[in-house]
Amino acid sequence: MNTFDKIEDAIKDISEGKVVIVLDDEDRENEGDFIAAADLVTPEMINFMARVGRGLICTPLTVEDANRLELPLMVNQNNSCHETAFTVSIDSKNSGTGISAFDRSKTIEEMVDPSFGPETFLRPGHIFPLIAKPNGVLERPGHTEAAVDLARLAGRKPMGIICEIMSEDGSMARADELFEIAKHYDLKIITIKDLIEFRVEESKTKILERVKFPNKYGDFDLSLYENDHIALTMGNPEKENHSLVRIHSECLTGDVFGSKRCDCGEQLDASLREISENGSGVLVYLKQEGRGIGLSNKIKAYKLQEEGFDTVSANEELGFKPDLRNYKIAAEILSSLGVFSVDLMTNNPLKLSGIEECGIHINRRVPIEFNSNKHNKDYMFIKKEKMGHILNSI
Repeated sequence: MNTFDKIEDAIKDISEGKVVIVLDDEDRENEGDFIAAADLVTPEMINFMARVGRGLICTPLTVEDANRLELPLMVNQNNSCHETAFTVSIDSKNSGTGISAFDRSKTIEEMVDPSFGPETFLRPGHIFPLIAKPNGVLERPGHTEAAVDLARLAGRKPMGIICEIMSEDGSMARADELFEIAKHYDLKIITIKDLIEFRVEESKTKILERVKFPNKYGDFDLSLYENDHIALTMGNPEKENHSLVRIHSECLTGDVFGSKRCDCGEQLDASLREISENGSGVLVYLKQEGRGIGLSNKIKAYKLQEEGFDTVSANEELGFKPDLRNYKIAAEILSSLGVFSVDLMTNNPLKLSGIEECGIHINRRVPIEFNSNKHNKDYMFIKKEKMGHILNSI
């Protein structure tokens, strides 16, 4: 009897640059696609898909990458059966005619590389980008979203390669034939249905306790998560098209003791006021003291700063990267609250990209900036110059 492979095994193969077969629901297209990670593309992979799959080779990508590459939708009014979001097709200017496996591989390589912009590509071409929904298969159960989800879950760039699988007679290959192909080429074969179930379980960050939490800003609810992460919510943010959100890393010195060496306390205060005035929103409070190095190391870094180091070089002197934070847990907390598209209060581009990479759509950035003081002006300058924070007053 034919049995589908585990999603974890398919993710492992994707991470290793292998191709997998993904079937959608028999009530939908009832088709199978070859899927691989775009940032591991090779001419041999493209040739295999074209020779064995015989379908159209496309590159599912995020809306952020589509915007980066200035890829407009192919049509303004999409009336295709499943509203697949085709953009204009492209070729690399650095390839030949664009159709060979080597040319198509070259185009995809340059699509993935952020150093290449829209000026790198000719339009139309032989590669067909598809824009995936921000929350992947949880939002739309298509091969487009499956490809981006699998690439992201595999730790790769959230961009994929897909190709429909056709039979020799030109008809679409169905389940029995797809299993034969998987066995012949030693490929993992999975379903979008199983991927959806995996994503649901994977995104479940458990709320340990939830209580009413009135404070000086208004009536909030407090949700406690594992490792003492907290979410303060007001109103019904899950019902908003784009929820007002602040992701705030714990800063005992600034948040509790009012330190003037940073702007953390001011940001916490302002974000809670903004949410209160808005009547709805979320503040995610992460246990990531000192940009992830912990309180004791943060105080050691303070001592080094008094000796002439800046906030970045002090961390490095202690053996840490400038910023150890990971925003995956923040994205999981937002997902657990039903929040998938946000207006994010931040000055930090890494926070924006970190959340987007975990499946949360950024509708817009909301600046949260204050004038520096004599105690933190050097700290603020370094945040702008070395860490890329968007600080217009500096």
